[in-house]
Amino acid sequence: MPLRHPIVFLVDVDNTLLDNDAIQQDLKDHIEQTYGAAARERYWRILVDLFAELGYRDYIGALQRYRVEHPMEIELLAMSHFLIDYPFADRLYAGSLDVLAHLRRHGPTVLLSDGDVVFQPRKVERAGLASAVDGQVLIYIHKEEALFDVERRFPAQHYVLVDDKLRILSAVKDIWKDRVTTVFPRQGSYAHDAKVLSALPPADLTIERIADLLDHDPMRLHPTNAPPTPASKVTQ
Repeated sequence: MPLRHPIVFLVDVDNTLLDNDAIQQDLKDHIEQTYGAAARERYWRILVDLFAELGYRDYIGALQRYRVEHPMEIELLAMSHFLIDYPFADRLYAGSLDVLAHLRRHGPTVLLSDGDVVFQPRKVERAGLASAVDGQVLIYIHKEEALFDVERRFPAQHYVLVDDKLRILSAVKDIWKDRVTTVFPRQGSYAHDAKVLSALPPADLTIERIADLLDHDPMRLHPTNAPPTPASKVTQ
């Protein structure tokens, strides 16, 4: 039976460690410049529809569907190269790798992400994130529905989950309750959606940027190591 760690850190990727909004904008600009505004709008509509169907953004799947609609446009191969060869490391948030190193000094640190089986692992690898956690990367279709598998692979007395989506943090908190400390970096479009923020309970800790975790002792995020009075949330 695997060793049960005192604490395991689970860190999201998109808009938590990596500026995925900026990557999306670069892709939109590339499609428009190369194929025109109509192609950009159609590809993005397919991507949005797939997101509603799958629950994650399937960039390669959207490209495949777009190609079915335009079978003679062999120039689309250039778009696949743009996706696969994108310099993801250039879009890391400041301090992302330092935060992972900071957490790893105190317990196993695992990247916990949603996504497809081709593009998402490629993104994580090319950004230098996989090597930063010694390959401890978990990518699910819906990670909040795979917590049993997370526990099986990384059993722990307590988890710390860092994610830019308050919906995910709330869902995991409902399941793991006091066994998890939720950390909400307010980065990316989801983290600033007023409607979502008002509809869900706050995370245990709110920070403005991922690098703010460098100012926190990770072990104080474990309830048994926390001070007797609740620490105030970091907000602006």
